[in-house]
Amino acid sequence: MARFFIALFLLVVAQPVLANDWQALRAPGAVVLMRHALAPGTGDPGHFDLARCETQRNLDARGRAQAQAIGQMLAAQGIGFDHVFSSQWCRCRDTAQLLELGLVDDQPALNSFFQNYGAEAAQTQAAMRLIQENAGQRLFLVTHQVNIRALTGVGARSGEMIVAQLREGRLQVTGRVMIAP
Repeated sequence: MARFFIALFLLVVAQPVLANDWQALRAPGAVVLMRHALAPGTGDPGHFDLARCETQRNLDARGRAQAQAIGQMLAAQGIGFDHVFSSQWCRCRDTAQLLELGLVDDQPALNSFFQNYGAEAAQTQAAMRLIQENAGQRLFLVTHQVNIRALTGVGARSGEMIVAQLREGRLQVTGRVMIAP
């Protein structure tokens, strides 16, 4: 009986994890939503100012190394993207730039609504419009955990890439890739 419960537990726990699904990343029209690399803490300080990185929670040395390692791994796998979009938060922009995947385009639609959940619906609709306007292209979006959950229904760890396809106006998760810091 104990073996049954252990097997059931492993089946339930392992099922949603599509770890390091490189094939999903290679698929035409892949939409990758990456949570910014490691930035210690939660949220941002009360005196947060979008225009001033020193007022925000930022990447630490491990986060910068993690972003560079992810970019190098993508390059080694020969995986490229048509567009790289980023939240305007410094930790996201820095992550996107350290990946070295191409020109980074700041998109307010990818900004966090963690400290203002009243903005969730509008932010999510704006992000979906951005994705739909670029349908069929391979997109890499660096954003925040709350945005990824709102767009896909799944959470993401720092530096984790959630891979999706735009199907019938919605994002369907097709894989996950996590490069340890």
